[in-house]
Amino acid sequence: MAEASRWHRGGTSIHNLHYRKEVQITTTLQELLLYFIFLINLCILTFGMVNPHMYYLNKVMSSLFLDTSVPDDERTNFKSIRSITDFWKFMEGPLLDGLYWDSWYNNQKLYDLKNSSRIYYENILLGVPRVRQLKVRNNTCKVYSSFQSLMSECYDKYTSENEDLADFGLKLDSEWKYSTSNTNSPWHWGFVGVYGNGGFIFTLSKSKSETKNKFIDLRLNSWITRGTRVIFIDFSLYNANVNLFCIIRLVAEFPATGGILTSWQLYSVKLLRYVSYYDYFIASCEITFCIFLFVFTTQELKKMKEFKSDYFKSIWNWLELLLLLLLKSTEKYPDFYFLAYWHIYYNNIIAITIFFAWIKIFKFISFNKTMSQLSSTLSRCMKDIVGFAIMFFIIFFAYAQLGFLVFGSQVDDFSTFQNSIFAQFRIVLGDFNFAGIQQANRILGPIYFITFIFFVFFVLLNMFLAIINDTYSEVKADYSIGRRPDFELGKMLKKSYHNALEKLKLRKSQKNEDKNMGDLAEQPKRENLDENELQRAEQMKKWKESLEKKYYSTETQDNQPVTQQEFRELFLYTVELEKELHYISSKLNQVMRKLSGLQY
Repeated sequence: MAEASRWHRGGTSIHNLHYRKEVQITTTLQELLLYFIFLINLCILTFGMVNPHMYYLNKVMSSLFLDTSVPDDERTNFKSIRSITDFWKFMEGPLLDGLYWDSWYNNQKLYDLKNSSRIYYENILLGVPRVRQLKVRNNTCKVYSSFQSLMSECYDKYTSENEDLADFGLKLDSEWKYSTSNTNSPWHWGFVGVYGNGGFIFTLSKSKSETKNKFIDLRLNSWITRGTRVIFIDFSLYNANVNLFCIIRLVAEFPATGGILTSWQLYSVKLLRYVSYYDYFIASCEITFCIFLFVFTTQELKKMKEFKSDYFKSIWNWLELLLLLLLKSTEKYPDFYFLAYWHIYYNNIIAITIFFAWIKIFKFISFNKTMSQLSSTLSRCMKDIVGFAIMFFIIFFAYAQLGFLVFGSQVDDFSTFQNSIFAQFRIVLGDFNFAGIQQANRILGPIYFITFIFFVFFVLLNMFLAIINDTYSEVKADYSIGRRPDFELGKMLKKSYHNALEKLKLRKSQKNEDKNMGDLAEQPKRENLDENELQRAEQMKKWKESLEKKYYSTETQDNQPVTQQEFRELFLYTVELEKELHYISSKLNQVMRKLSGLQY
């Protein structure tokens, strides 16, 4: 009898298999609960680092330094600077007025501290602002021989090799002498170049009048030359009301083509982390986070040691490693600007981490029918999607290159190859500038736009949707006839829910009803089948009987056409018959092995 209660595979008893399955499901539930605690802790930690006042502080500073017009010219502000004259007007006007606030609106002294500045009366100017210039040497490029008589000087774009390190002008103070950088700070990525540290540097005075005289002296002695390629204006503020630092960098690039390109960076960060009681609560969450990080790292190391190379075959294991690497990427720097820079970098890492942490929930909710259908659909059509993606991007990049070459010199959206790619994605989403394309080229513009919309939007995207839709229909048909994964975790959750209701006497016990069930119900129970499995078996039986009546009838003609739905049903029916034959064959092999054992 003991032999009869074992499977034909491996000889493990049904009771042991059922026990192992329950242990596995219980472990999964424990991991899910632990992960939800970790996710809630991580959300509290990340949202605790963000202050709603950050946006308003940036907005106020942006309005003050970027949108304020120069005197006697309302159309010129920092954003619209296009010449050196406009730049000096900004330095001597809006910049000075924005940096130095030493009196109240009725001209009374605001504070007793000497030469202090409180921007908008609430933000302390930390230290003094700094201005830094980078230049390139003369003759860093070659003038064509026919034009050498007209232009003997040539200043190339900025690179570390072309940088001018020689003193110039008056050669008296630091602004006329090159200074090397004393920090390992990252380079600045601008519109037309990547700029290093160091340069011709000077700091402003705490007195507004002295600073204004300084600017006038620099302007009169031509501190900005033809070799100037970029000027940085850096300063930092602190608002004690909301406990936020605002680090501001204004950048004016002088490209080799002439003119000025302006850009800016405003970083509002919370550098003093532990001030209020809520901050100390966040600190406790950080400690809990470190504990979780240690536990998860230990678990993954054990899995790697146990499964070795098989560990890397699961996409969820790769996601685990990615999360652990992201959680450990933090840096700190002593300087205000670079401290803020790496603080923003740290915030970006945390944002990406919390994104992948939420994605990982799909691993635990796969017991849900809808989620299982989604994952099955994507896994089945992956090969078709890869083949489609190759064809799609060949056409897409061909159009991107065409747009860059035809419209790149006149339309901003196609000024670079990267911009052309993003512009075409925007066209697919309905955001495009057809008038600019048509104005750039009256013939090729409309042809490019119409053919791109036709092939990419009407043909390729509909092919992509057809692949997804067809695969989803197949998966849904399989699920409708019972060919779906066994959602054991969902069953256990449902069983635990019913048990809890019975213990609370909110639901009647089913034991008496189970005792009165007939032989048809007793047999499935002995085979560890539940009510849902009985229903699926009954549905399968009815489905097979309907197919036999439909396709084995004497009235069916041999030349009758078969629809796609009928072909799918017949195919699935063939698969079910194959499974039954395989099951019968395995049972016959098991009986033959037992008979051969009795002979000996």
